[in-house]
This record gives sequence, structure tokens and C-alpha cells, in this order.
Amino acid sequence: MKRRTLLQLAAAGAATATLPRSAAAAPLDELRLDYAYYSPTSLVLRRFGWLEQEFKPDGTSVKWVLSAGSNRALEYLNAGSIDIGSSAGLAALLARANGNPIRTPYIYSRPEWTALVVRKDSPIRTLADLKGKKIAATKGTDPYLFLLRALPLAGLKRGDIEHVSLQHADGRAALEQGKVDAWAGLDPHMAASELESGSRLLYRNVTFNTYGFLNVREQFLASRPKEAARVIKSYERARAWIRANPGEAAKILAEEAKVSLPVALLQIKLRSDFSQPQPGAEHLAALRQAAPILLDEGLVKTGTDLDRVVGELVDTRFAQPYLARA
Repeated sequence: MKRRTLLQLAAAGAATATLPRSAAAAPLDELRLDYAYYSPTSLVLRRFGWLEQEFKPDGTSVKWVLSAGSNRALEYLNAGSIDIGSSAGLAALLARANGNPIRTPYIYSRPEWTALVVRKDSPIRTLADLKGKKIAATKGTDPYLFLLRALPLAGLKRGDIEHVSLQHADGRAALEQGKVDAWAGLDPHMAASELESGSRLLYRNVTFNTYGFLNVREQFLASRPKEAARVIKSYERARAWIRANPGEAAKILAEEAKVSLPVALLQIKLRSDFSQPQPGAEHLAALRQAAPILLDEGLVKTGTDLDRVVGELVDTRFAQPYLARA
């Protein structure tokens, strides 16, 4: 097959990629994307089948894959097993800097979904008290990076604590069972631990919580811009529905994540902001402010130009024509 002209990513004129014309014209057989308990928007979209309705006339099937954390979503994207996946912003930046070919054209929420958590009877009262303690956190996720950013505030380094690598749900269990001293939590598991086990949020900082990024494999965004746009339009439908029906959205989260309704309401009503889906200057600034921790902790190669990677990751133009004015 001959390679033809460059395909535009969107009417707004984002990035382009050289692809066979026949590949671009062929119907998409299967759309593969994730859903996650830390992304209520994805749960609503999946529950109502709006993507299935959108793509049914094309004969395109929709495959949903559960992501237990940003690390899983980004692994699936890197392996090409999904086309679109949800993660935290800083986790996406880390992945992109280490070669994961993704771009972010859409923000699915602005959450405060992580904090440092201890048991209700813990003697730990300050960040400084974490020295020498066992702390559970999932590598490659916002909670882990939140922990790394919080430690220096108390004059501590990564080597001053014992990191226990556990997936989010297992981290909660380890904390409540006394197997670790603290946990870098993630909602809804964190909210459940607070309300059901009396766990305390030792340290909160909403500015250390990076945004909910909807990431798309770069090749998919280039070769299937129309399909990517239709996914974003469907996400917009779900976002608008959540804003109008937060209580109903909480019920869906409670059922899907198997948590109580008060836990789901805490996550959606008090710790999630669904008002700004358009990637822009604030998201670029948040990533650039957080980026140094990736170099400081040796999570990316020395000399990596993270400012450039931020610009490559966050696509501030692609989604603009398709966003609802909600």
C-alpha cells in the first residue's frame, strides 16, 4: 500500500501523521478503551452504552477493559491492548517521558483523589513522623508521585521510608491490617477506608493531585481522528450528565466499585470537579510544576527535557471543536 497525504488530527489542526489512505478509510472493527473506578465519567459512559450506540451504525464493537490504576491503564496503552485509557496527569507524563506514545486531548475530571493515609489509632501525626516507616503506594500512579512530592516538605527523601509496592485496593487492606504504617491512597478506596474504618488523612494537598487525563495512543489519534472525536463527544455527554445528576452518578460508582453510597458521594460530590474538560494552560502549568520530581527521583533518564515532553503530551487543540459548552 502506498503512503499518501498527511491526515489531520482534527479540524482545529492538531498533529498529523502519514498513513495509508485505505487504512484511514476502512471501518473500525473494534474500539478498545478502559473504565476505572477513579474515573466516574467512564463508568457512566459504560453503564448507559452511549459509545455502543454511537458506533453501532458503523458495525464497530466496543471493548471495555478495567484499569485498577494509572499504571495498568498506561501499561495497556503502551502494549497496544487499548486505544484510549484514563490516568492521572503526572503518571501520563512519566509514561510519555519513558517512551509510551500517548497524547492527552481531554480531561475527564479534576479530582482530589489521593492523600497520605494512616489508621485511626496511628501515633503518626506529621509528615516527619513517616521517617523509617512502611508506606504502601502503587508505582507509576498519582498516589506514589504524591508521596514522593510530600516527603521533601518534611526534609525526607525516598530512602528515608520503606516503600511497599501494592495495588491500590491491596494498599488499603495492608494499612487497615497493620501491615504498613501509612498508605498513599486513591478514591474510592481511600474514601471507603475513611468512612468505614476511621482512617485519617495525614496529609492532603489538592495541588499535588494531578488531573484526570484521557490518553489516546498517538497512532490511533493520527489515523482515527474522527473516531477519537466521537469518543470525546460521548465523554462530554457523560460529563454533562454527571454534573446534572451527581447523586445518580454516585449510585453507579457505588454499584460498579462495590462501595457504599456515602463513599461514592464523598468521591463525586466533594472530591471531584467535572467543570473543565479542555486541556489548557492550567494543565500544562501543573505538570511543569510537578515534573522535577521525576528527575529528582531518577524515574526518567538524566537530561530528559520534561518541558518538551509536557508539550508533546498535552494536546490543547484537538478536542476544542467537540466540547459541549456546559
